[in-house]
Amino acid sequence: MNYRGIAALASKDFSLFFQNRFFAVVTVIGITAYLVVYFLLPAGVDETLEIGLYSPIQLSALESVQEEGFRLSPLDTEEALRIAVEEGEYVAGIAFPRDFVRSVEAGERPQITLYFPPDAPAATKSAMKGLVQGWGNAQTGRDINVDFSEEVIGRDLVTGPIPARDRLRPLFAIFLIMTETLGLASLITEEVETRTLKALLASPMSISELFLAKGITGVALAFGQAVLFMAIVGGMSRSPGVIFVSLFLGSAMLTGVGFLIASVARDMLSVMAWGLLALIVMMVPSAAVLFPGATAGWMKVIPSYYLFDSVHIGANFGAGWNDVWPHFLALTIASLVITGMGIWALRRRFQ
Repeated sequence: MNYRGIAALASKDFSLFFQNRFFAVVTVIGITAYLVVYFLLPAGVDETLEIGLYSPIQLSALESVQEEGFRLSPLDTEEALRIAVEEGEYVAGIAFPRDFVRSVEAGERPQITLYFPPDAPAATKSAMKGLVQGWGNAQTGRDINVDFSEEVIGRDLVTGPIPARDRLRPLFAIFLIMTETLGLASLITEEVETRTLKALLASPMSISELFLAKGITGVALAFGQAVLFMAIVGGMSRSPGVIFVSLFLGSAMLTGVGFLIASVARDMLSVMAWGLLALIVMMVPSAAVLFPGATAGWMKVIPSYYLFDSVHIGANFGAGWNDVWPHFLALTIASLVITGMGIWALRRRFQ
C-alpha cells in the first residue's frame, strides 16, 4: 500500500477544496450560521400545558383553571383525542365518561381516562390527575373520588420536554455533513473534467488507493465539522461515544453519496442539481426529529433515518449502545452499499 502517495493526494485534495471559493465560503458560513441559529433559539420550554379534552357533559368549572398553566382544547370524539395526543398536538388528553356527574352524585367512583405520549414526565401525569380532581370538586361542590385509567400512546422514550434548539442540534450537524458531500462531488467532477484523475491513474497509484484518498478527504471534512459543532453546542455531553460513531458512519455513508453524484455530474451546475435531489431525499427522515408523532414507517427505508434518529436519541435522550446498535448496523450496511455503488459508477466513468 502506497501510504505516502495516499497522504500526498489527501493533502492535495484538502488544499484544492479550500481553494474553491464557493465551498470554502459555504463551509465557514455554514458552521457559523448554524451556531448562531442554535444560540438564538430559546433555551427553555413553554410552561403552559396544552391539554386535549373530550367530554359529553358541560364543563363550566373548567374556566377557572385556564389561568393555572393549562390550556384546554375540547375535541368532538375520544378517537380524535387519541390521535391528537399521538401526533404530539397535546402533552396529554382527558376523556370524561358520559355519566360522570350521575356517578358522583350516586356515591360511585367514575373512571377518567388519561392519554399521554411516551415522553410525558411524572409531573405532567400528576398535574393531570390534580386538574381532574379539582374540576370534580368544583363541579359538584364537594370532595370526590375517581379512578384514573392511563394510556400511553406512541414511541417509548423517557425524558422531559426538549427545547427547540436541542431538538435541532442533530439536523444542523447532519446539514454540515451533507454540505461537504457536495464539496467532494464537485472536487471529483472537476478532476474528471480536467483529466487530473486519469493522469493520477497513469501514475503508480492504484485505483483503490485513489478512492481511499478521496474517501479520507470526504469523511475527514464532514466528520470533523459535525463533531466540532456538536461539541460546541453540548451535543456530546450525554452519549459522546454514540454521537461520535453515528456521525462517523453518517459521514462515510454520505461520502458514498458524493461518489454517486460525481459519477453522473458533468459540471458544477449538475453537481448542484443532482446534489439537491439527493439531499432532499436524505432530509425527509428529519421529520422523525422535528415531528416525532408524525413519523411514517416508510421513512425507515431511507438510510439517513438511522443517522438522524441515532444522533437525536443519543444527544437528547442519552441512548446507550444497546439502543442504537441496530441503527449502526443499518448505517454500516448502507455505507458499504452506497460507497460500493459510487466507486463502481466512477470506475465505469473513468473507463
